Amino acid sequence: MKMVVLLGSLRKESINRSVAETIRERYRKELDIEIADLGGLPLYNQDDENHPPESVTSFKQQVAEADGVIIVTPEYNWSIPGVLKNAIDWCSRVDKVLINKPVMAVGASPTAFGTIRAQAHLRDILASPGVQARVLPAATNEVLVNFAADKVKDGRLVDETTLTFLDKVLSQFVKQIKQ
Repeated sequence: MKMVVLLGSLRKESINRSVAETIRERYRKELDIEIADLGGLPLYNQDDENHPPESVTSFKQQVAEADGVIIVTPEYNWSIPGVLKNAIDWCSRVDKVLINKPVMAVGASPTAFGTIRAQAHLRDILASPGVQARVLPAATNEVLVNFAADKVKDGRLVDETTLTFLDKVLSQFVKQIKQ
């Protein structure tokens, strides 16, 4: 099964990159996981949507060909980062590659609340008319890695309780994709 990760942080040492890399490594035997390059996308411009640059075309193809999308987002100012919103905006125009695409949200933060506000905003965006992604229900599937600085060591998520919960949620996500 093919997955693409949309990583909302461009920082090389970010805790969310550590979570994304942990996901890619932990599930590499079951899933083919690629981390998309959101930093290479130009800012969305409606003037360019019908003839986008190659970076946008290849990114949208990567999303379209994936069986599912895992969004790993930090929380910036109680919302998602601009780089992630920009990527979703590109996906929401013309060929609309996220419509009915299974999506799972994950986020890590050094705070007590994890990325709860960012993920709430993300769910609103993913439900919008141009996106209409099939998001894993939030009730028991919110992966909010709080106090993440204590749960990430040497660039990988190592907290066993969090990893066990992530295993459960990712299993639910794979079941959703297969349905």
